[in-house]
Amino acid sequence: MAVMRSILAMWACGVLLSACVTTTTGGFSTEPSSERAEHDFVQLAIGYFDAGDMVAARRNVNNALAINSRSSQAYNVLAMVLQREGDRELARQTFVRALDLDASNSRARNNYAAFLFDSGEYESAYQQLEKVANDTSYDGRALAFENLGLAALRTERPERAEYAFERALQLNGNALRAALEMAQIHFDRGEFAEAMNYYRRFVTSSQFYQVTQTPRSLLLGIQLERRFDNQEGAARYALELESLYRDSQQYQQYLKLNP
Repeated sequence: MAVMRSILAMWACGVLLSACVTTTTGGFSTEPSSERAEHDFVQLAIGYFDAGDMVAARRNVNNALAINSRSSQAYNVLAMVLQREGDRELARQTFVRALDLDASNSRARNNYAAFLFDSGEYESAYQQLEKVANDTSYDGRALAFENLGLAALRTERPERAEYAFERALQLNGNALRAALEMAQIHFDRGEFAEAMNYYRRFVTSSQFYQVTQTPRSLLLGIQLERRFDNQEGAARYALELESLYRDSQQYQQYLKLNP
């Protein structure tokens, strides 16, 4: 899922270009730290993973595991590689291994939740995401709440979904998926003023991130603009929907609104 692929991108870190070297100064030898070497290999593996080079990613994971065979972070990246390569059962086992080695590894738990969501195991994904979102030290917490909200919708927890989306927006005012979902929730309730406020936040965040609107968001925009008699705004979104997504289900819905 696009929304769940959106959970792996947040985890990626920059490639560390510094190499471990041994230097000698004044007769004293400074040995490279094995912990730092392990960390650098993991970061290199992430960089190659993001670049789509699974062979190099796996090689650097193996280098990290050669230094520390109990590296939770290395197993996390290995699980991502296995998932990308289509070895889903091995990926599942490897995510579990990463968490067995370090239950506090929220990055691994977040990626495991994405795996579960992608597999249609929404209840299990929800349970994992609850733990991630409650980790106040996790730097991807806003996205975790956003995805917790999506899992809550899939498991018929509407109140928990609304709470999770609000928390995502508190932690990151530009959490565009959370803003869109809140707009849809209020629109479905007939609370059109609140829906429009959230939709405008979504549009602003989309522009901030330079993200193209989806067929679903454009159809919602058309419906909201019409509710407020803004025919110009509705026409603008309709034109975008037609030009970008003529084959979408939402465009067919739009045509039904305009017989």
